[in-house]
Amino acid sequence: MGFFWRFSMIIVYHFFIATLISSDPSLSSPNKLFSSSSEFLNFARKPEVFDWMVGIRRKIHENPELSREEFQTSELIRRELDTLGVSYKYPVAVTGVIGYIGTGRPPFVALRADMDALPIQEMVGWEHKSKVPGKMHACGHDAHVTMLLGAAKILKEHEKEIQGTVVLVFQPAEEKYGGAQKIIDAGVLENVSAIFGMHVLPNILIGEVGSRSGPLMAGSGSFEAVISGKGGHAALPQHSIDPILAASNVIVSLQHLVSREADPLESKVSGDIAKFHGGGAFNVIPDSVTIGGTFRAFSKQSFMQLRQRIEQVITGQAAVQRCNATVNFFEAEDTFSPAVVNDGKLHELFRQVAGDMLGEEKVNEVKPMMGAEDFSFYQEVIPGYFFFIGMEDASLGPLESLHSPNFRVNEDVLPYGASLHASLATNYLVKTQQHVKVAQGMAHDEL
Repeated sequence: MGFFWRFSMIIVYHFFIATLISSDPSLSSPNKLFSSSSEFLNFARKPEVFDWMVGIRRKIHENPELSREEFQTSELIRRELDTLGVSYKYPVAVTGVIGYIGTGRPPFVALRADMDALPIQEMVGWEHKSKVPGKMHACGHDAHVTMLLGAAKILKEHEKEIQGTVVLVFQPAEEKYGGAQKIIDAGVLENVSAIFGMHVLPNILIGEVGSRSGPLMAGSGSFEAVISGKGGHAALPQHSIDPILAASNVIVSLQHLVSREADPLESKVSGDIAKFHGGGAFNVIPDSVTIGGTFRAFSKQSFMQLRQRIEQVITGQAAVQRCNATVNFFEAEDTFSPAVVNDGKLHELFRQVAGDMLGEEKVNEVKPMMGAEDFSFYQEVIPGYFFFIGMEDASLGPLESLHSPNFRVNEDVLPYGASLHASLATNYLVKTQQHVKVAQGMAHDEL
């Protein structure tokens, strides 16, 4: 009887500790660090630190590398980490680099930057434009790498005071081939209890940030369909089976999946066709047509339902027009990304840290976006938080959107990103250590 009584009391005790930690307001907000967020920002703004970051960003921008080809970028990262005295693992997921700053012991918090460029010909006329034809950093990943290296510099300056370990994740292949999943599969994040990531955005003001708790970016998938008929002379359509007509009906029908089958309050993109290839002459009906596109949703259930209906619509509409169709969803090529869903507790930490650094009025709540990000793979196994950091400055004129050949990075963003990374990591570790000490202290007293 005594054993069962003691066992029951242990269960009650642990429930009490968990309730206390989650409800105590002093534990849900970080204490002041050994160095405040504003001091981190001031450090990153020093001319020698800022110029160092600008130089790194421009080197990476001049030498863009596509997914899984980031060998020069990886070499540059390792060279800078060596100079800073930061230990790291390499290779991880072929070109990835995982750095470590702090005690080398728990708790562990990760900061992530993506490394790869895009197959785009740069159209921006400036001294440091891409030197590689047909390749460009048109999504700001050169800035992301630079800001994480900047955070490493800040953190290394205060390494003796870090209460745990900061893991620096320089990730390949965000744009294609599921680089985040490859990092997870490598097992280098097994002890990490939280991860943060950021993305530059041209339509948020410089010095401001934006994010939200819960769904932030949609889950995304791609598909390609080949619709086959029977080619022939356009003057004798009765002797042909027209795949162009079938493909046209498919495209129109796919639009009805959202307008007539989806909840109007739920955001989805259904079968958005961005590729259509068929025919080579004005008077010849081709044998086949190839179409391709993307589909997006914020929940796994909606996503899988869309996938099923896209295949049904394509094969069904093709059959109506006497054609055959095959649909490829590229499962083997890692083109699927789940939705980015931000952890609620990390959202509160972000608001507190960013508000302390920038001012609460510069921390914006943004609406969910239909764009996709493979940071979501981390969030499926680790509590994670993703946010946007602004670059808009009226004095520079309008900035083009992401993935544009005219995309530009406002380099004034670099100190903000570096200091936010460093401050989020150190504040998270302080908060986590507070929880651990309180729980250990109460356990000692109670026992």
